[in-house]
Amino acid sequence: MTQIFLSVAAILGGLSVAAGAFASHALREKLTERSLEIFETGARYQMYHALALFLVALLISRTEFPQPTLVASGWLFIIGIAIFSGSLYALSLTGIKSLGAIAPLGGAAFLAGWGALAFAAWNLKL
Repeated sequence: MTQIFLSVAAILGGLSVAAGAFASHALREKLTERSLEIFETGARYQMYHALALFLVALLISRTEFPQPTLVASGWLFIIGIAIFSGSLYALSLTGIKSLGAIAPLGGAAFLAGWGALAFAAWNLKL
């Protein structure tokens, strides 16, 4: 799990930087101000949760047998990025308003991931 989560965290973090640069340079003239804000929110939350996933990977690497809640938090962060950030990217690029209704599902995954991380941290034996 450590290698998987570290690799995915690095990829998602790098893609977040690329998305932010893409928004600033290639999309600034093509999107409305609101659509640009939505896109940048997706990139920002992607970076926050890529860093959280990196932390999860480091915590897993410090334990002989990783707690299931710690592993679950990592998967929930990945799922949250895919759904939350993905739906915001798609919404801003396509203008399809119904995509905005999907974002809260990703937000719920983020919240569940933070809850699982808190539970795992409380029970962590380092």
